Amino acid sequence: MSETPVAVSRRVPDGWRVPGIANLHSHAFQRAMAGLAERRADGAHGDDSFWTWRETMYRFASRFDPDTLKAVATQLYVEMLEAGYTTVCEFHYVHHAPDGRPYADVAAMSRALVAAARETGIRLTLLPVLYMTGGFDGRALGERQRRFAHDVESYLRLLETLQAERDERVRIGCALHSLRAVPEAAMHEVLAALPTDARVHIHIAEQTVEVDECVAVRGARPVQWLLDHAPVDARWTLVHATHLDAAEVLGIARSRATVAICPTTEANLGDGLFPLRDYLDAGGRWGIGSDSHVSVSPVEELRWLEYGQRLVTRRRNIASGADAPSVGNTLLQGVVASAPDSAGFEDIDRDWLVLDESAVQFAGASEADVVDRWIFGGNRNPVREVHVAGQRIVESGQHGLRAAAEAGYRNAMRELLAKD
Repeated sequence: MSETPVAVSRRVPDGWRVPGIANLHSHAFQRAMAGLAERRADGAHGDDSFWTWRETMYRFASRFDPDTLKAVATQLYVEMLEAGYTTVCEFHYVHHAPDGRPYADVAAMSRALVAAARETGIRLTLLPVLYMTGGFDGRALGERQRRFAHDVESYLRLLETLQAERDERVRIGCALHSLRAVPEAAMHEVLAALPTDARVHIHIAEQTVEVDECVAVRGARPVQWLLDHAPVDARWTLVHATHLDAAEVLGIARSRATVAICPTTEANLGDGLFPLRDYLDAGGRWGIGSDSHVSVSPVEELRWLEYGQRLVTRRRNIASGADAPSVGNTLLQGVVASAPDSAGFEDIDRDWLVLDESAVQFAGASEADVVDRWIFGGNRNPVREVHVAGQRIVESGQHGLRAAAEAGYRNAMRELLAKD
């Protein structure tokens, strides 16, 4: 775990070399519903929220099988690679058939994601999700949540089964869906059984409703409760740690955990804004994720991470500092520094991008400003090459599987939408 700032750009023939970016939070199946939840929910009367969106998402999730999931994930991972993501942490909870019964191969849905990653060449940290209860009060899962469910024993068997999938570009970690979905005893039992190098990801404080419910039932805010009751360290990634008080900001930073911030999804769902400047001042570690994939662009995630802070503070250049005046360099250094611990790949420095020097946003560029120009200089994608584990995956801006992935995706969408 290195705290030394990394060099984020250098001149190469015909372009600029910058590090590949880890996408720390993905729900691959949701790529297929991007743009399909932008109408007011029946009866919402202007009160649409994450919770009404979630019902739409559950209905859509019920349509998937391993084949459609693989097709959607393949398209998504091609898009990620072409945009500059070289690693994806897949927070995967659609495990079983729609009626809740396990497939004959209990890992069928997980293997669909592994197959998509292997075909496209992206690094994958697969994070099968433990999902047990429907709320902090321990109520049973609802009908639309049945295919997400495991008890501890079956969940640990799934993790053991998936260990055979590990290789140079595939890691198997653990995702605890949330404190509302995993009872305390189950959390401790799973953590005790994990390999010592397993990464642990958890949704933690996305909505004020869950913060209030955690306080009511467990007597503490979610982040504070987790820090007090679990061995949170650099192996942990806290997803959507949006609603924090000052003590929680300091607590996460001191734990050396990573916060996964997903600005486009958090904006799309109306979640709120992460306290970025306070967290940076505390020395906190963070990365980005595209989550629901309303955008598949690390540039847009980084840009809107900064822009959200500008809107709420009515100031500019929030992520900069006296010793780090470039906002773009600061943002890129942040996501690169956290990636090995969050994703579990020690050789992530073998992943890089080449930005096309002929792109107009780089006219007259220098090493001092090329990253700022990339992130804040327009919407044309200048990524010309993408290398993963030293292998070139994208050439001349295009993945070799683009056409085949798009054809498979269109077929999958026809099948999914036919189930309306």
